Amino acid sequence: MWYLCVFFHRLLDYRRAEVESLAEMLGVYSSLEWRLPENQHPDSPFHLVNLPSEDVARNIANRSILVKGIYELWGEGSSLEQLEESIKSYPEDRKLPYLTCETTFKVTVDSFGKAISFQEQNDRIKSLAYIPFKGRVNLKNPDINFWLMETDDYGAHNGLPPVVQRRIFFGRLVGGADRKLLPTYELKSRRYLGPTAMDAEVAFLMANQAQVMPGKLVYDPFVGTGSILVAAAHFGAMTMGADIDIRAVRDGRGPDCNVWSNFKQYGLPSPVALLRADNNLPPWRPGLKEIFDAIICDPPYGVRAGGRKSGGRKLLKGIVAPYTVPDDKRTGHIPSTAPYSLAECVHDLLDLAARMLVMGGRLVYFYPVLRENDVVENHFPEHPCFKLIASSEQILSSRYSRVLLTMVKTGSYTEKVAEAATIKHQEFKENYVKRLEDGNLHSSVFSPVHPQLGEETDSKSCKELKPKYRGKYV
Repeated sequence: MWYLCVFFHRLLDYRRAEVESLAEMLGVYSSLEWRLPENQHPDSPFHLVNLPSEDVARNIANRSILVKGIYELWGEGSSLEQLEESIKSYPEDRKLPYLTCETTFKVTVDSFGKAISFQEQNDRIKSLAYIPFKGRVNLKNPDINFWLMETDDYGAHNGLPPVVQRRIFFGRLVGGADRKLLPTYELKSRRYLGPTAMDAEVAFLMANQAQVMPGKLVYDPFVGTGSILVAAAHFGAMTMGADIDIRAVRDGRGPDCNVWSNFKQYGLPSPVALLRADNNLPPWRPGLKEIFDAIICDPPYGVRAGGRKSGGRKLLKGIVAPYTVPDDKRTGHIPSTAPYSLAECVHDLLDLAARMLVMGGRLVYFYPVLRENDVVENHFPEHPCFKLIASSEQILSSRYSRVLLTMVKTGSYTEKVAEAATIKHQEFKENYVKRLEDGNLHSSVFSPVHPQLGEETDSKSCKELKPKYRGKYV
């Protein structure tokens, strides 16, 4: 059955991908279809989605972060007259169960791209007099929620996707995202934070992309302050993390301000373990593999924090020999580290995921890309064991984006596969990663250059040069 799916106007590239991941988690991905309502822009919040049942639609909507609501669409039109005709033609057997005298109901009027006064809202509700509502009105806790939503030809200069013609929708609410999660988990109220703590909204999106659910084991090899694992634990998963900085995973800022206290703050189960481990030298014993259901992370790519690996410059250059830390100095010892390139970090991450993920497990991580003339190069890391199923872009400046990559494990890890992956990695590094590692990524973030002028500009002029419709900047 076709439903009206209304998204929040945020993170535009993430919206459909989240619904599709949740549909696959519920086992209904094969029957999912999308289409746009008449005269709607692809970035519009209004989409039509085909789902097998109302229960499925409700479960997807209630679990999602970006779905404002999924509605049983009773009618739509370009005017109130067309809307009335459309509603009257909707099958009576589908309407009457929700119009009985035993039910309570509420009608909400909403709009996109314009404000509707209280008087106009009342006028819209009065125009629905042809619908035979028999129940009592209950504005606080109704049995049935009806929504009348409209979008208008508001022009092309307010930063929203262009609308060709006015469109009005009326339907019954089936389910919607619980956005109360976001103020509960917002970073400003988090006990333990670091410079790379993941925003709560994006962390929950990553967990949905990884299809996190109770009973699954989720691993973050760059755990930091644990923001991603907090989101995974909220959905019932067992969690495990590692970080090269022992101060982050062991000490934090004291006994009541560390990674563990973040889980305690929200009443979530503590991680199975937090390791001081190097992604370049993983601690797993030989032969151990396929234990994680999902790996979710935000690798260090040199914008807010640079990557580090074990060794130290002198050790890697052979100036000093490997050493063993004496027992009496181990408690307060902080191992020396050296720079960890983006190419090496991503290669090690894919190798770790290929070894340690179960078949069908998901790897979800951010990857940085440079933009030229408002176009992003769609060249992402590859591995023989994985299939890329979603890439969702978030534009952070005119020349820099980060893309959330969702990969599913489709093949077993063998030595032959590892050799093929190394060859792919070398080709990718030579063709696409070199530009990022030559300092272009950092300069693109901190010294924005307008592509048409080819020179640095101040923030005021950059703001004036941005297109009227900001698209994925939202």
